[in-house]
Amino acid sequence: MASKTFDDPDETRPFADKGMAQVVALGDGIVLKGRFDPGWRWSEHLKPVVGTESCQSPHLLYVLSGRMRLRMDDGTEGEVGPNAVARIEPGHDAWVVGDEPCIVVDFGASSSYAQPANG
Repeated sequence: MASKTFDDPDETRPFADKGMAQVVALGDGIVLKGRFDPGWRWSEHLKPVVGTESCQSPHLLYVLSGRMRLRMDDGTEGEVGPNAVARIEPGHDAWVVGDEPCIVVDFGASSSYAQPANG
């Protein structure tokens, strides 16, 4: 059995000035708890860090609070909010909707999510 808490994460990854992800490693995978502050947008706050045109990480999200809108590279859009569970494939942009931070737990992110391309 493996058990960890976000009260003492293995790592914290900042999203420029608009939030962060706490990371816990379990076995071969990771679980992220992300706080995306109002005004956060992947293409503005993480694209410069990771160096790809869109987010190339898959996600399996559970939304605790707040709202996030997503646009896939093919143009389809959707929105998630409190108590929603969503599978998001690579190739998307995302942004916070409204004035409340969006807090999510991500069970499906790649281990390199929100890390510099060379790191």
